[in-house]
Amino acid sequence: MATKENNETNTMISPETGETLTRGVRPFTVSYKGESMTVDLPGYYPPSGSEGVHVGDDMTVVDAALRILKEKIDGVPAPATIRRVRTKLKLSQREAGSLFKVGENAFDKYERGLIEPSGPTIQLMTLLEKHPELLDELR
Repeated sequence: MATKENNETNTMISPETGETLTRGVRPFTVSYKGESMTVDLPGYYPPSGSEGVHVGDDMTVVDAALRILKEKIDGVPAPATIRRVRTKLKLSQREAGSLFKVGENAFDKYERGLIEPSGPTIQLMTLLEKHPELLDELR
């Protein structure tokens, strides 16, 4: 269904109700396995406060919050954590992929949140973060 946006006034017409929606943010609660966190979710919202319309990258804040919760609960590192560990080890994405035997482009995909690393990759990252001196032995 097509929507009509007016970028000059930051409004759009709701495809469902026909009312005018205004660009803004609203609190949104993200839940995962009994834990939750609230984020400011951008979108086009009606004055009544009911459901909004989300376009483009609006939902990335929800994805990021979910990754944070998964890191906290399941130990799956968030993209920012993976990037931090890799740069702490002074590895390029390609070097990390080769060293971890996961492919040249794997760390690019991990850090963009396209895929999650496997259990053994997570364990090796965790170990190297705590003991970076082991890096030379892997090489």
